[in-house]
Formats: sequence, C-alpha cells, structure tokens
Amino acid sequence: MTQVSPAPRVEGPPTSRVLPLVVGCLSVAVVVGSMVAFNTALGDVAAATSATQTQLNWIVDGYTLVLACLLLPAGAIGDRYGRRTALLAGLTVFSVASAAPVFFDAPTQIIAARMVAGAGAAFVMPAGLSLLSRAYPTEQRSKVIGIWAAVAGCAGVLGLLGSGLVLAYGQWQAICWALAVAGVVVLLAALALSADADGVQRGVDWLGSVLIAVAVALVVYGLLEAPSRGWTDWRTVGCLVGGALAAGLFVLAELRMRAPLLDPRLFTDRPLAASAVTITALFAATFGFFYLGMQYAQLVLGYSALTAAGAFAPFAVPVVALSVLSHRFVPRWGAGRLSAAGLAVIAVGFASMLSLQQDSSYLHLLVSSVIIGAGIGLATAPATSTIMLALRDEEQGVASAINDTTRELGAAVGMAVAGSVLADRYTSKVSTALADLPPPLGQQVADGFGKAVAIAESMGPGGLPILEASQQAFLSGLHSSTAVLAVLSASAALAVAAIASITRPVGQIQQ
Repeated sequence: MTQVSPAPRVEGPPTSRVLPLVVGCLSVAVVVGSMVAFNTALGDVAAATSATQTQLNWIVDGYTLVLACLLLPAGAIGDRYGRRTALLAGLTVFSVASAAPVFFDAPTQIIAARMVAGAGAAFVMPAGLSLLSRAYPTEQRSKVIGIWAAVAGCAGVLGLLGSGLVLAYGQWQAICWALAVAGVVVLLAALALSADADGVQRGVDWLGSVLIAVAVALVVYGLLEAPSRGWTDWRTVGCLVGGALAAGLFVLAELRMRAPLLDPRLFTDRPLAASAVTITALFAATFGFFYLGMQYAQLVLGYSALTAAGAFAPFAVPVVALSVLSHRFVPRWGAGRLSAAGLAVIAVGFASMLSLQQDSSYLHLLVSSVIIGAGIGLATAPATSTIMLALRDEEQGVASAINDTTRELGAAVGMAVAGSVLADRYTSKVSTALADLPPPLGQQVADGFGKAVAIAESMGPGGLPILEASQQAFLSGLHSSTAVLAVLSASAALAVAAIASITRPVGQIQQ
C-alpha cells in the first residue's frame, strides 16, 4: 500500500515556549477532568432534581458525546481561523456552560448545559495540544508531548479526587463552580499566548465536518447505550450501522476533496495507524478500569467516593513517570514496540484483577492499578507523538483532533464493553441465585448491584442473603469484564507489534 510520509516541518517560534506547555496541559486536565467530575455527584443530583437513571447517565454521557463528535471539525476550524482563537472561544463556552447548571433545577436543563460544555471542550482539546506542539522545534516535541500525555493520562483521577473533595465540603453545585473557575483560569493564561503564525489560508471542509460529526456521534451514542439497551437492541444496532455508513460516506467524500478535512490515505502510513489503534485501546483500558474499579472500591470494599478516588491516586505515578521518560526509549525500540509493550502490560494488569474477591485487601487493587498505569504510561506518549508528528505544522489542529477523537472513541468502547459484560453477567447470576424473591423485589435487585446493596441494607439482618448473592454476582461480572478487557488489550498489543515488525520503527518519525 502507498505510504504517506510525514511532511517537512517548520520550526515553531523560539520564544514563550513554557506558557503553551502550561496552557496545553491545563486545558486537557480541565476537559478530561470534566468527563468524570459528575460521577461522584450523581446521587446528590438525583436527590435534588428527581432525575431518572437515564437522565443521570446523560448528564455524564451528553458531554462525552458532543465532545467526541465535534473534535475533528473543531480542530480544522482552529487550523483555519487560529488555534488561539479557537482555544479562547472554547474555554469561554466551556466555563459559562459549566456554571449554568447551578441555576437550573430540571435534569433536562442540566443535560443541555453539559452538552454545550462538551461543545466548548471540543475546541479546547485540539487547540491546546496543537499550540503546544507548534511552539517547540521538532527534536523537542516528543519530550513535551510526553508531559502533555502524562497530564492527560492522570486527569481522570484528578477529576475524581477534585470532585470528591468538593462534595466533602459542599453541594453538587460546587462542582459546577469549580469547573467554571478552572476554565476561567486557563482562559486567563491563554490570553497571554502569542497568535504568531496562527491560522492558514484555506477553507474548512464543511461537508467532511458534518459527515464525520454524524459518524462519530452515532457510533459513540450506540456504544454508550449498549450496556443498558443491549447490543442487539434496534437502536444500538441502528446507531452503529448508521455510524459506519456515515464514516464510509466521509471516506468517499474526502478522497474527492482537494483540501479534505482528513485525508483517509494518511492511515495507510502504518505507524500512524498503529498509533491510532494504540490510543483507542489505551483509553478503552483506562475508562474500563475506572468504571469497574470505582464500583468495586465503593460497593465491595465500602469506600466513600472521596476515599475511592484517593485509592486510585497511585495509578497516576507510573503514568506520569513513564509518559515523561518514554521518549528516551523511542530511538532504541521504536514507538510501535513501546506501544505494544505497554498494551501487553495493561493486559497483565487486568489479568491480575481476576482474583479480586470480597475480602481482598487494598494492596491487591493497588498492585493492579499500578500495573495498568505503567502500561498506559509506557505507550501513551510515543503513540501521541507519532500522530502529532505525522502531519504538517499547519495541520496540527487536525492532528491533535485525530489524537483526541481516538481517545474519546476508546473511552466509549471501554465503558460500553465493561458495562455491558458486567450488567449481563450480574443479572444472569443474581437472578439465578435469588430466583425465589417476589418479582418486584427480584427485578429491583437484578437492576444493579448498587440498588441491591441499598435494598439489602434497608432490610437489616434479613437482607444478608441478598447482599451476599448480589456481591458474588457482581464479582462474577467484574471478573468477566476484566477478562474481556485483558483479551482486548492483548489483541491490540499483538496487532501493534505485528505492524511494528513489518515497517520502519515508528521512532524514526520522531527524530
């Protein structure tokens, strides 16, 4: 197949390099942190607004859906009209929309505000990384992208810790204020950025932008709804099939464009394709791990939301350390081999979770989280650098958007796979174990482990059989989910290793 070689690079401006790095890192921390910040507050939101479980899900998922589907168009708009301009506009929208739920009391209004915040975040994420990348000369970009990747990798933990801490001293509305203030802080820092060489004289591919937004929106929606509706539900199948068709139309349209939003032929470059697979698998692992791990820590080990978030704080140590240092290993091993090794380490980490039990110590969970964090840290920066360095300087917004879109798709895949396998296994096991319960009560217990725990606790000693059966059913689902995620991570490692073995070392792109 024809390979698309990276285009020659124009060195970034020599001055004011620290500020773009700080702004880029703060931007991704705020955007990713916001993805998980409301997870700790959903119970309080439900009590205050009478939101249904579906509405609660969409307070979290609505942000992710809009963010994912607008990333590529937003990156292209930033390339055309100015990345600093796109960043400032995105931060303004994000900050205002993040504060808006404070003044709302209806779940639908909160969902709408969160979706608008996701639209703002879609402009923030690619603009922040592309400005950072453009500020540094080629030989330094892998290093600074490693720092950015370290922040991106642990931003979820920071979001959980921050929101848990806020809830310990305030109401759920305080999270909204915290996100808005964080957005304003980054906005004020971004105002000091230089607009030199910002924006290029070419049009925006609006047809491609609409097609890719529809494709990503349908796929992400289908993935997010699959755990609750089932993979065979007509809406799930319809969204996934519709998304695939829209993606096919996008490819056909882009091949005919003189200035496409994203040239599909870029993915014939094997290192770039391998890196896209790596980033998708990494974020599937990250969000799948936290989806399962937080439930285990809270519902089995009995931790509070803040304590559970703190229990996963050590996860960030290997993520940060290896993301910052991994660029040193690239010249010797190549980015593809490092990515494959990281994915293999993640598979080992998920395999270690197969022995988690009701009476397991925190040390067991800690070891699993550190192993998974080490794999993520080893692979994230090399894969991110490969994507960023594969496109020209004037296309850094699109390069960043490719990187960010694969992250969002991976997050949706991880939560969909972990959630659907867990729910299916839990329902099957608990329904069999508690088949003698009256239908209304049995249905409530089968609806979810969290609800089962609440019912059992309300029944006092008489609820002990329900608690024990639901715990065993949850652990069975946890083990099945971690096994699937281990297999997916191992499969991705083999695929990336195979690509790395038949092409030039990916590290050569980064020199």
